[in-house]
Amino acid sequence: MTTRNFLKDLISKVAAPVDPNRGARRRAGEVAALCHALMSERGEVSGAALARDVLAAYSALPANAHTPFLHLLAAEFSPDAAAIDRAAAAFAGGRSPQLLIKLQQAVESPRQELFRRLNVAPGATAVLVDLRRRVLRELRNSPQLASVDADLAHLLASWFNRGFLKLERIDWRTPAIVLEKLITYEAVHEIAGWKDLRRRLAADRRCFGFFHPALPDEPLIFIEVALTDRISDAVPPLLDQDAPVADPTRADSAIFYSITNCQEGLRGVSFGNMLIKQVVEQLSREFPRLKNYATLSPIPGFRAWLDLAARDNEAVATLLPALKNRDWQQDAAMTATMRDKLMQLCAHYLLRAKKDSAPLDAVSRFHLGNGARLERLNWLADTSPAGMQRSAGMMVNYVYRLDEVEANHEAFVREGSIATSHAIKKLARDCDLTGRHTVARNTDAN
Repeated sequence: MTTRNFLKDLISKVAAPVDPNRGARRRAGEVAALCHALMSERGEVSGAALARDVLAAYSALPANAHTPFLHLLAAEFSPDAAAIDRAAAAFAGGRSPQLLIKLQQAVESPRQELFRRLNVAPGATAVLVDLRRRVLRELRNSPQLASVDADLAHLLASWFNRGFLKLERIDWRTPAIVLEKLITYEAVHEIAGWKDLRRRLAADRRCFGFFHPALPDEPLIFIEVALTDRISDAVPPLLDQDAPVADPTRADSAIFYSITNCQEGLRGVSFGNMLIKQVVEQLSREFPRLKNYATLSPIPGFRAWLDLAARDNEAVATLLPALKNRDWQQDAAMTATMRDKLMQLCAHYLLRAKKDSAPLDAVSRFHLGNGARLERLNWLADTSPAGMQRSAGMMVNYVYRLDEVEANHEAFVREGSIATSHAIKKLARDCDLTGRHTVARNTDAN
């Protein structure tokens, strides 16, 4: 049997209807065999054809065969440890450029070459992004897949380099296939159908996204902007589908109220900082009167952090029963009692609660790392069920002052310093919370 006929036979087996008597590991092994065949192929044309065959076979795998296939990628396409040892020993003895190249070649995983060869097939980039999504979901239970994740992350970071991305404005004339995905992907403030989306794309709103040539109809990340006459302190007016459309040329503030990463498989590949910078540049050209560029951001980890802090602090523990009341925010007396304490705790959380040496809150890490200033806490700014669950209804403004962004970024990266308004620093100073779930060292800028 010729090699090509052998491969066709394998493909027919993998693509055949699922036989309940055949194990998932065998199906995964058949696809892995195709991958080995692709790695041994030298011809460019035949290699491209075989890459298509591998993708077809992989796409035909039943759901219970994906995890075994990932484990085969980890086990059968890793570097040769003995070859690494020999190359490392040779380099240690000689340290020449040629020996360094050989060491680099020995260390590089064959998986990277496999993924590169697969990527010549039409549609392969989308498949590989989805493959990493699967790997990320398996990592907690299968830490041995970390090497597969590292290889995919390395290649995707190169393939999705800023030089390949295109910033596009998304409006009502954008193809429906993209607009539908905005509704599907929106992760901050759910889009309630086409009427809601149309209002978010009206004249006093802007939406921008990054796109990649290999995924023309798939936004990688998108940002929603409201053009207003002040820095917004609550989200309902921005999401009101029946709100009158304002004149955008009279706006003095651009409010970034939603930033959504769309592709789970591209987690860790940073687009957001580049997106914000380009959007600011584009908006400043279109609307010269704009003077404020600010977010109205969720505080997604605050409510969960309160539960942890309550284990060490009786004052926090006394707040929890009220917070578990679904409608506590509608009781004026209760909100008046709780406001000062929750605002102080939230300021403490944003400035002092740490993950290693960085802010515990992921949204905070993102904006502060981009050079924003922690400006203002907004009480009951998002009273939706999601807003109450993740942050007790509070939201925060991060302000991007173009003449301060670079200095703020450098201070944050080098020293952990947080550019902060006096109001938030005072709230944090008034909070006497201590305990093992926080870090007492205040790293805000003075």
